[in-house]
Amino acid sequence: MELRHLRYFQVLGETLNFTRAAERLHIAQPPLSRQIQQLEDELGVLLLERGRPLRLTAAGRFFYEHSNRVLEQLGKVCDNTRRIGLGHKTWLGIGFAPSTLYGVLPQLIRRLRSNGTLELELGLSEMTTLQQVEALKAGRIDIGFGRIHIDDPAIVQKVLTEDRLVVALPAGHPLLGQPVSLAQLADEPFVLYPANPRPSYADHVIALFSARGLNLKIAQWTNELQTAIGLVGAGIGITLVPASVQVLHRDDIGFCPLLEAEATSPIILSRRIGEPSPGLTHCLHLIAQLRSEIGREHPIVS
Repeated sequence: MELRHLRYFQVLGETLNFTRAAERLHIAQPPLSRQIQQLEDELGVLLLERGRPLRLTAAGRFFYEHSNRVLEQLGKVCDNTRRIGLGHKTWLGIGFAPSTLYGVLPQLIRRLRSNGTLELELGLSEMTTLQQVEALKAGRIDIGFGRIHIDDPAIVQKVLTEDRLVVALPAGHPLLGQPVSLAQLADEPFVLYPANPRPSYADHVIALFSARGLNLKIAQWTNELQTAIGLVGAGIGITLVPASVQVLHRDDIGFCPLLEAEATSPIILSRRIGEPSPGLTHCLHLIAQLRSEIGREHPIVS
């Protein structure tokens, strides 16, 4: 299937007339008919009822609506590509670990979208820190917000903040309502995330216990924070999450602080070594502004 098939079908769907559609497309009617037939053959369904008048089938109506959306989105992509290529707009690719959305990142994104000093097109991609590093080196993103340190000579990392960790427990758990120690939690079944790729936040959690000679009883691996929280609510086990995640309000889970003050998880900014782009420079400037506003008690950048 090629783009011309979608464009031809879009015009035919609008006109419901092969002659008028061919005239609008500046092609002869027989080639148009062949292209539509090719499209139907590839999809394996009839898109048109070829009678008088010409009508779309149920499958044709569905394909017409959704292919129009594809073409509209493609048009926006092409327009923004031209503007970025001509220097009229700046692209900024951002990679982020899901748990960072409970911290300062949403404030930063709001300012990037609303600040009028630089017209930005933001690309937001959910990925682990390891995936962010690979995407940075490949040039797919310009900045990443993750949870683990990666030693790579092509990447510079900076800790933005240290989140205290808390334990998420299913509702009714006997440990709820009191600070708990890692030793107390070592006997509990654990839901760990992400399972892949590694190293990851899961390794950070495992290391916290290993440093105290404790082994985790892993009941379930998952790849997403929200899935881990849901499994805790279902009673599968418990998990450690950054304290900022406590903004979630669910009836089936509760949170308890840890007695170990050093049990934290950093939010780490990652970027390529070298001269930053205008979009990245603007982003770093806004981060500095946020640091100034939040102040020394809760620093964004350490």
